[in-house]
Order: sequence, then C-alpha cells, then structure tokens
Amino acid sequence: METEAYSQEEEACHGFNKRTKTNQTLFGEPGLFYVYKSYGIHYCLNLVTDKNNFASGVLIRSVFINRKQERVASGPGLLTKKFDIDTKLNSLKNYDNNYLKIFNRHINISNNDLIQTTRIGISKAIDLKWRWYLKKSRSVSKRVKGDKILKLKNRTTNCNL
Repeated sequence: METEAYSQEEEACHGFNKRTKTNQTLFGEPGLFYVYKSYGIHYCLNLVTDKNNFASGVLIRSVFINRKQERVASGPGLLTKKFDIDTKLNSLKNYDNNYLKIFNRHINISNNDLIQTTRIGISKAIDLKWRWYLKKSRSVSKRVKGDKILKLKNRTTNCNL
C-alpha cells in the first residue's frame, strides 16, 4: 500500500484557502471518501481524516491485490480504474456502505517496514515528507531513488494488506 497525506494548512491540499462545491467533501467528517478527477484524466480516491470543517485527507496511491498482477493498482488512476471508482462514490461513508471499505487488518508494521518520502505530482509544499509505502511492497507507484524492488524467490509470497 502507498499513501499521501494532505492538510488545509499546506498549499498542495485541495482545501488550502477555501471551501468550494468541488472540495466540500474534504471538509466533512472523518471516514468519508473524497473522489475527484485529476487533470481531467483519472480519478483519485482519498479518505477524509482529522475533523469536521478542516480539510485533511489521505490519498490512496496504490494497493496490492492478492492473486493479481503486482502492479495492477500501482498508481491513483490504476487503482480507481481497477475498482471502478469515480465521483459517484464521492461523500460515501467508508464505514457505512456496501461497495467500498478500507479497514485495519491489525498487521504488525514498524517504522523500519516503511519508506517515508515526499509526495508525487505536486508543485507546492514539495518538501513535506507526507508519502508512505511499505518497503516490501512490489505495488508501489514510484519508489524512492535507491530503493530497489525486492526480487521474489517464491512467487506465492505476498505482501498482503
């Protein structure tokens, strides 16, 4: 899994400076999905975090799908395409729907298991290290320079989230 965080206090956030009809979900209660179209090309899936009336969220950049090609959902556009996610799901409650849920599987992850780095594809607040991915995951959209993709000895071994 790979994620990026955003907060209204920094310029790369859609909620920086103002609430609009387009970004109002981002100011909603934690646990809502905020879905928008990026550059008119593909959709991006975010989970609203923090508190009401404060724009903050986590962009889900990539996920590993068990028994599928490793990189089938390794990027925001590929992920939303694979799961048929578009703006019809905007404002949907993560905890109260029958279509899409993100939940905690209670796996043990230490800081040594994570790579923390800068976000991708933004032109403002570029120095914030608000992107994380699992070091062992082969489904990352873009690895940090020098972080090598692990070679799998046994193709049945999975990094499962």
